[in-house]
Amino acid sequence: MKFIGNICYGKAKHAEQYLDMYIPDADSFKVFVYMHGGGMEKGDKSRAKTVGEYVASQGIAFVSINYRMYPQAMYPQFICDSAEAVAWVYNNIGEYGKCEGIYIGGSSAGGYLSMMLCFDNKYLAPYKIPEGVIKGYIHDAGQPTTHFNVLRERGIDSRRVIVDEAAPIYHIGKADSYLPMMFIVSDDDKENRYEQTQLTISTLKHFKYDDSKIYYRLMHGTHCHYSRKEEFGKMICEFIKETEK
Repeated sequence: MKFIGNICYGKAKHAEQYLDMYIPDADSFKVFVYMHGGGMEKGDKSRAKTVGEYVASQGIAFVSINYRMYPQAMYPQFICDSAEAVAWVYNNIGEYGKCEGIYIGGSSAGGYLSMMLCFDNKYLAPYKIPEGVIKGYIHDAGQPTTHFNVLRERGIDSRRVIVDEAAPIYHIGKADSYLPMMFIVSDDDKENRYEQTQLTISTLKHFKYDDSKIYYRLMHGTHCHYSRKEEFGKMICEFIKETEK
């Protein structure tokens, strides 16, 4: 495995627009682009080190990104940064090996970001990534309604459940189909997160999305990305291998 750290992906060269890469010892590989959690106000790409090393050991490249956060950033800059990082990977990963497809995912706030990229096409569309390059998404503990810190930015009680253009679930139904995706949720998450995740899956089914492409994992107690990182890495690898079939 080869680690390459602190690569600037943003044209604005902001201090947070950097990523780390964990490249497997292989000439060709799938790539997983990961957004860390922390409410879009804290966290760092280095938190994924254990997961990145495990995923790379299984022959899959792992890219962990930073993005602009509160209080310096405002909605939707963190989403825009995530899209720009994915585009950078698409345009540059060939320098390190042959890319056999890109997967996108994140945990907690990163899960919110991955859902926004998945369901609202306007963020990735400007980069004109060819159809078939992006293979799937992993949404780990993401908030499918308008994120509580986006509400706080607007001066709204962060406990409110609001569904508008800043909510991933708001955009479900705009596309004719979606790529395979995995939802990971805990039964001991933030209040109402479990129920909102169930509503998101139900909404996909309501629009006749192919539920054979929905992968669901319920965690009991603490989330994988907090204390069971190797288990989270295994889920990533299993999902990627399953969607290859």
